[in-house]
Amino acid sequence: MSFTLPRRAALAGAAAITGFPRLGFTQPRQPIKVGVPTILSGRVAQLGISSRNAMQIEVDRFNAEGGLDGRPIELVVRDSRGTPAEAARLAREMISSEGCEFLLDAEASSGGFAVHEVVRETGTLTLHVNSETSSLTADPRQRFWNAFRVARQGIHDSIAGGDYASKVARARNLRRWMTVAPDYAYGRDTTAEFVEYLKHFHSEVQVVGDTWPRLFQPDYTENITRLSQGRPQAIYSCLWAGDLVTFVEQASLFGLFANSAFFAVNMADYTTLQQIRNLPRGVHSGNRYLKNFPNVPGNLDFATEYNRRFNTFPTNWSWQSATAVRLLGKAMRDAGGTTPRAVAAKLAGMRIASPFGADGHVTMRAEDQTLVGYAIGWGVTIPADPFVENMQPSNWADIFRLEAEWKRNKGWN
Repeated sequence: MSFTLPRRAALAGAAAITGFPRLGFTQPRQPIKVGVPTILSGRVAQLGISSRNAMQIEVDRFNAEGGLDGRPIELVVRDSRGTPAEAARLAREMISSEGCEFLLDAEASSGGFAVHEVVRETGTLTLHVNSETSSLTADPRQRFWNAFRVARQGIHDSIAGGDYASKVARARNLRRWMTVAPDYAYGRDTTAEFVEYLKHFHSEVQVVGDTWPRLFQPDYTENITRLSQGRPQAIYSCLWAGDLVTFVEQASLFGLFANSAFFAVNMADYTTLQQIRNLPRGVHSGNRYLKNFPNVPGNLDFATEYNRRFNTFPTNWSWQSATAVRLLGKAMRDAGGTTPRAVAAKLAGMRIASPFGADGHVTMRAEDQTLVGYAIGWGVTIPADPFVENMQPSNWADIFRLEAEWKRNKGWN
């Protein structure tokens, strides 16, 4: 339908009189674009896939509730293929070319640090949802107003893991240890932290050797041989996802676990537990994501909804990503808009109800802008659902006390 010039003028005049723009009620509000650089291909593709899936569940909920005064969130998800340089390039492109107002950085630590440097420069409000390397938020040199971490942190897992492992070591007289961990920041830092706290809780433990496979390494024969020759009574590993699956399957063929207790902080994730053929019984694992830990209705509801939509169960990356969207959405609503400084001010110190919290809540700690209070525990594997049993929850009061001492010792107060 076309209007004559007089008709258009009349409509314009009516708009001026009423104060309402012509046909404004039919025009959708501009979406809030949120960039998500992540890994969607290769051996650890589930990191990005399960992060994106969980974000979408929470985005759909936020939008169904009316968004931010009618503005929906729109995710802009891109595949870095696990390359830090590509992660940085994608982050810049999302900010400069694709109109993203915020980033949810869903990279592993290697790519996460690359994104971190980009947003340090651009001032884009960013929530890191997967990087667990402690220094990302613990080191004051890495902190700035627009970067937050909504992910578990290596030092927290290491304190909890060191405490748990020391009790097992005392009970079973496991004094001779070795480690196998990925050769990059997360693997190096988290292993050192675990060993520090294992020895803190059990001073008679000796670590007699280590081995450092490359990230995404296809063959672990050399590493398994080194571990076998070292004859450890116990082995610690922070390998994760497809790397852990491949290592465990190859190590089982060599009989590595017949004489060595295995402590794998990252085992208890469904994409790992369900992909290992003949999952060994009795592996000690920290929780990543389990639908029955915490054993509360909201956690099971999350797993059920995720499974209904995606025909698989969530991962550790899933609960972190869902939590990040919920925090960001609440911060925008509390701030009454998307102004970065205002949203950041609302995020700092925010405490929300969460089925993933140790006490039903999680907190964005203001002092270092990192998530705390999430459920941490250790248990042992069994070959069938629920895959991990006898979960022993960790005490956050102890974690906070020892973390504070650790920061002081590093001069990171």
